[in-house]
Amino acid sequence: MNTRQTLEFQKILEMLCEYAVSEEAKKSLLKMEPSLSETEVCNRTKGTTEARMIYDVQGNPPMSERKDIMMILSLANKGGMLSPEQLTLVSQFIAASRRLKSYLTKAQCLKVDLAFYADSFTSLEDLQGIIDGAIRNNQIDSSASKELKDIRRKMESVSGAMKSKLEALLRSKKEYFSEGFVSLRNGHFVLPVKKEYKHQVSGTVHDVSSSGATYFIEPVIAVRYSEELSALKSAEAKEEAVILYTLTSLVIENEFELMRNYETMGILDEIFAKAKLSAFMKAVPASLNTDRKIRIVNGRHPLLNRENCVPLNFEFANGIRGVIITGPNTGGKTVALKTVGLLSMMAQSGLHVPCDEAVLCMNDAILCDIGDGQSITENLSTFSAHITNIIAIIKEVTKDSLVLLDELGSGTDPAEGMGIAISILEELKKKQCLFIATTHYPQVKDYAAQSEGVVNAKMAFDRESLKPLYHLEVGEAGESCALYIAKRLGLPKHMLLIAYQNAYDTKENGKIKQNNESELFFENSHINEEQVNIENTGNTENTASKPHIEKKIESRKKELPKKAASFHLGDCVIVYPEKKIGIVYQVCNEKGEIGIQIAKTKKLINYKRIKLHVAATQMYPEDYDFSIVFDTVANRKARHKMEKGHQEGMEIRY
Repeated sequence: MNTRQTLEFQKILEMLCEYAVSEEAKKSLLKMEPSLSETEVCNRTKGTTEARMIYDVQGNPPMSERKDIMMILSLANKGGMLSPEQLTLVSQFIAASRRLKSYLTKAQCLKVDLAFYADSFTSLEDLQGIIDGAIRNNQIDSSASKELKDIRRKMESVSGAMKSKLEALLRSKKEYFSEGFVSLRNGHFVLPVKKEYKHQVSGTVHDVSSSGATYFIEPVIAVRYSEELSALKSAEAKEEAVILYTLTSLVIENEFELMRNYETMGILDEIFAKAKLSAFMKAVPASLNTDRKIRIVNGRHPLLNRENCVPLNFEFANGIRGVIITGPNTGGKTVALKTVGLLSMMAQSGLHVPCDEAVLCMNDAILCDIGDGQSITENLSTFSAHITNIIAIIKEVTKDSLVLLDELGSGTDPAEGMGIAISILEELKKKQCLFIATTHYPQVKDYAAQSEGVVNAKMAFDRESLKPLYHLEVGEAGESCALYIAKRLGLPKHMLLIAYQNAYDTKENGKIKQNNESELFFENSHINEEQVNIENTGNTENTASKPHIEKKIESRKKELPKKAASFHLGDCVIVYPEKKIGIVYQVCNEKGEIGIQIAKTKKLINYKRIKLHVAATQMYPEDYDFSIVFDTVANRKARHKMEKGHQEGMEIRY
């Protein structure tokens, strides 16, 4: 159960690393874990938020790679001598530290605590000045000391005198030489002597051309100068070592300040990397809580293209601890699941989250079973892998955990899979954790509708275009839409009825049993559907018989769940997912619809979307006239007159 990989949190960290400058910061960010401490999470998030404020106003901070600084300080401490290249890196780091100090000092006008990290930097201008005065272009400059300057002046004088002697020889004996210039071989000044004249020039042979026609000879007259140059080079090397050791000792003297600058810059590199990622994602800080509440407004999965991503709106509140998401395949259920989990991991890591607003809870663990998990090496089927994973989740889960389950109960016999799915959800309810699960099982939808603290949600689907809309609607159960798609594409009606009958087990005594779902699916009158049922059974004599239809309607009323019949005229209810308050003006009909008046609008709403808020018996006396609430004054007057007898031209308007 690798949550980092499953929810693709590791990919977010890889994105984050791209915004860090130093290799040390990149390595640190790649290992970042969500924190279990609310105080630490708040501090991390505050740092990201303040860095984002500074970044938005002042642009990119002048970070340095901090290349090899730790290794350089370690070498100096062990008595090593720093090279000119290493001292140049120290100088460059000091300059970068000073630029970052200036950047933060300027940001102090924004009144954010992060800007006062400027006070943690030491300028070290004197050390930088000494290094820059002695080292130029990664070489020790002659001005580094008077002794070095004198030595190098003498070396130039001796070298010049020797070249003059050799050039004079070249001019006087031109026929001896293949070329007319002095060259350098193995650290010695030599002349290019022709093979036939090699015995005419006294000296030491240091090289021969590849053809063998030219000998490179150091004449005897140059040996004395070479010996003098060698002595001067030795003196130069000693003086350079003295200079480098002196500079190394100065670096050691300022080690504490350099280390503090190094560590401060590293901290800021990581914090500003988070700020730059926040700016790229157009993200916001999440409000963290320990009340087990989640609210995401227009959330986007950070790895999806922002332009094509449909925002997610999601909420865990009002005692809800479980959400069951249903809907068509490829409709976005898994993405919604992953988005909630990934944004939670990001928030607990101090990262901003890509949405308009986010309220997220602290989790001691985010446990998920997403993907088929099939393992060839461990000989696990898809179903076995799911169950193995879920068993581990149930062992680990606590009331402060967030559990994400995709395609719950899939990969096995549907009846048994459904039973297992409900048992898993019931166990998670007992554990009191927050959980989100996706499923296609209608029984699991019914479980959510009837269970306290669990709510259905669906991924919207455009029935006209036959395309998923990818946005989540909390409060309603969705459907796979397979039958509807088949209907839209022209599958014959009698085949659809048989498919529905077998899919939902609605056959009773050789006929299709009517229910709310079938009525919504076929969108036909009761008579027409009944006619089709009779035709399919070869019984056409009683087609559209009114008594028969009334009998069927009465039987359907009896089949409605107790919840549907529990609502009474005048009850104050909450309508989901909008969470609007309304009053019952009409009790449940045979379709499972209840008449609700919201403000001045009357609607028929499925009983599953309705929750009792305040019973009518608690608000009205026993013989209360509800026409006062639901009727207009004109209607009430008209009804009063009509009760006394027929009134020509008078009508009651609804």
